[in-house]
Amino acid sequence: MNCFRRLAAIVVIICCGSCKEYNRNHVHREVLRSSIAKGEALAVSYCQGCHALPDPSILDAKSWEKGVLPHMGPLLGIRYFNGRRYPSAEGDRFLDKGYYPALPVVSEEDWQHIIDYYTATSPDSLPGQQRKEGIKEGVSLFQVISPAGRIGAGAPPAICMVRIDTGRGRHDLLTGDVLTGSLLRWNGALRMVDSIGCGGPVLGIDSRKDGMVACNVGLLNPSNARLGKGQLIRVDAGGKMRVDSQPLFAGLARPVQVSGADLNGDGRLDYVVCEFGYMTGALSWMENRGDSGYLRHVIKALPGAIKAYIGDYNHDGLPDLWVLFAQGEEGIFLFTNKGGGVFSEEEVLRFPPVNGSSYFELADMNEDGYPDIVYTCGDNADFSMVLKPYHGVYIFLNDGKNHFRQDFFFPINGCYKAVARDFDGDGDLDLATIAFFADFKHQPEEGFVYLENVGHGEWRPYTISGTEVGRWLTMDVGDLDGDGRPDIILGNFSFLAPVTKAGVDFKKGPPFLFLRNMGRK
Repeated sequence: MNCFRRLAAIVVIICCGSCKEYNRNHVHREVLRSSIAKGEALAVSYCQGCHALPDPSILDAKSWEKGVLPHMGPLLGIRYFNGRRYPSAEGDRFLDKGYYPALPVVSEEDWQHIIDYYTATSPDSLPGQQRKEGIKEGVSLFQVISPAGRIGAGAPPAICMVRIDTGRGRHDLLTGDVLTGSLLRWNGALRMVDSIGCGGPVLGIDSRKDGMVACNVGLLNPSNARLGKGQLIRVDAGGKMRVDSQPLFAGLARPVQVSGADLNGDGRLDYVVCEFGYMTGALSWMENRGDSGYLRHVIKALPGAIKAYIGDYNHDGLPDLWVLFAQGEEGIFLFTNKGGGVFSEEEVLRFPPVNGSSYFELADMNEDGYPDIVYTCGDNADFSMVLKPYHGVYIFLNDGKNHFRQDFFFPINGCYKAVARDFDGDGDLDLATIAFFADFKHQPEEGFVYLENVGHGEWRPYTISGTEVGRWLTMDVGDLDGDGRPDIILGNFSFLAPVTKAGVDFKKGPPFLFLRNMGRK
């Protein structure tokens, strides 16, 4: 049972009875009520300066004390505490100088008050998921098809991008592979027809007349190095790819998305870049200066930019940006183009800094003519790797003035992406979801969930037999077979993947799956 240790008495005892290993290493200590009150006030002053103020209840006590707070301490200049050296990246030559305060911003006494507040008022363990209806098998809407052969000789699947390419009159599939740093093209029969080396993992593709621009992250693992770049890949009439020897632009902080648009109205194609980064990063745009190359401009100097949409949302003729940030200051922001490449910023939705925001898209879910938000959170590889009941897929409805209220939530551990399409052809939008950090031990069906919209705010959750063979990091939706229906591609990234309760080894699974839509057009 969850035990919320509230302040019923003057003295509170810190003790996590749900974890024996934690108890063996944990010093039982009396915490005065006054210390907790001081810690709460200090958290408002200091923690809220970088991100939304987290409530203690969103994590268990062990995650606060052993995971999150030791990583937050150095950001306040606390490098050693109670005989323990806190983890930091101060020796990283790629980290901006001055990132950490030279001297402590808070005293050790005040830092202890903050620790007391979060550890003494947080739960011993987080509550479980609350689903109205369990995930079932049985939907026959999709035919599950595996590709012929594997990528590499015996290597586990390491797909970091899947993209259905219907440009230039073709219906092909593009995949990015981490191990080889290559981009591969597959035909509609799922046979590899071309591949090129890109020198690093390609996480995204932006199409243009003479080919496409690849978003090369540089280094997939967390790093402050600026090794990312945008690479021009030319595609001939037969679909043969060739990457230019020099990138369009480089020196980017782990970019995860590159999208083209004329942002300053000069007639040239510029690029919006989500530089996810690590400790540092940014939302930036690359100004096309013609023969003199590209000039980088920073729109928001924070790490975690993970997904952007470009469109004229206020109908003034200028492209605006909707952007999800997924680290620290997690939230969705609207950047309105004021002309000349200058943007104003509005916070549309804000989320707790431990949400693990992973994806969003704009879709008119209630058919009122205004874009609503489909949002997922589920990244669970940082400082609090416990199952979180608030991970899953959300729908926020737009009131017509870009004010959003939550209308729907379906819990899915480790949810990474949700795509809204009319998959069954009945006229409303359904949801296809993947979960990279699903509860594979107890409910591996979370890995892929299809939520059928049955109207009146009701959704039926299904998984599909055959999708349990991979750990799905990435997903794309499009008409791969050319029949007019939205198909689904799932990309398998199986490194460090657990064996599921059914004994499935993701490392032996296919690099991707094709879920061919067999429903109505």
